[in-house]
Amino acid sequence: MAFERIAIVGAGAWGTALANALARAGRGVTLISRDRASADAIAQARESPRLRGRRIEDRVAIVAAGAEFLSAHDAILLAVPSQHLREVAGRMAPMLKPEIPLIACAKGIERGTHKFMTEVIRECAPAARPAILSGPSFAEEVARGLPAAVTLAAEDETLAAALARALGSATFRPYHSTDVRGAEIGGAAKNVLAIGAGIVTGRGLGASAAAALTTRGFAELFRFGRALGARPETLTGLSGLGDLILTCSSAQSRNFSLGIALGKGQAPAQASAATGLAEGAFTAVALVEMAREAGIEMPIATAVAAILDGSLTVDEAIENLLTRPFRKEG
Repeated sequence: MAFERIAIVGAGAWGTALANALARAGRGVTLISRDRASADAIAQARESPRLRGRRIEDRVAIVAAGAEFLSAHDAILLAVPSQHLREVAGRMAPMLKPEIPLIACAKGIERGTHKFMTEVIRECAPAARPAILSGPSFAEEVARGLPAAVTLAAEDETLAAALARALGSATFRPYHSTDVRGAEIGGAAKNVLAIGAGIVTGRGLGASAAAALTTRGFAELFRFGRALGARPETLTGLSGLGDLILTCSSAQSRNFSLGIALGKGQAPAQASAATGLAEGAFTAVALVEMAREAGIEMPIATAVAAILDGSLTVDEAIENLLTRPFRKEG
């Protein structure tokens, strides 16, 4: 399978970064923006308004959405927020070639349906072949060409390996997997836990508390993943533990930054407006609902969801966590 021509739907920070990475890998890349005015502005400036100061490689074509562009490519990356993926995939479905790989690049769970991104793709574009790209990677660093390693998962191993080769370069290294669910769970759950880590930092609770939260948060992620059939090596790999470590320790993460603002006393609406789109803020309620339905204990994720919906203050949530009964580690 040769994937020489690749389209990226979504000209935000992550879509732009991926476009640069694929251009450096020697692929023919088309970056598809939402409308003509947006596409023209980005093409003229050669940068996305979501990623200022990072020039888009010259070999990247920038266009508005249209059937002629989608049908001319061998694979498509969906670099749109998780809660918008259903709308975008559904609108694209009639324009797609049969069996074309449709790769979700968002890390989240759809609210209401509790569907993961490849499940949404399968429902909205049944003729496509779903895959997921996830792992520890900041858009600004990938756009610059700094080294990053990620997970690319598809149910068919031959497809996953071929896509990893097509997207990979000396500085952007996808490791392929067939554990689609594991890759999706790691990316979705770590965003929620990163908000918790940011709260600890914003509240000034210290490095020891931050390490404890990240470690116990990973225990929650692991329990949730194993209950839903994820493989241990995926959960402890790039798209699980690796991504958790990154987003729980850097203000480059919008989820971590949102948590810092909450920890400093900002109301959820005010903090969200200041930090921009943080996927974990939308995923938290779905993650906690799924855990509750499956009987999985996730106290940190539950506390984060309660802070976000205003049913607990930060101090009340911290007190609840610190007064939990002592127990065996695991």
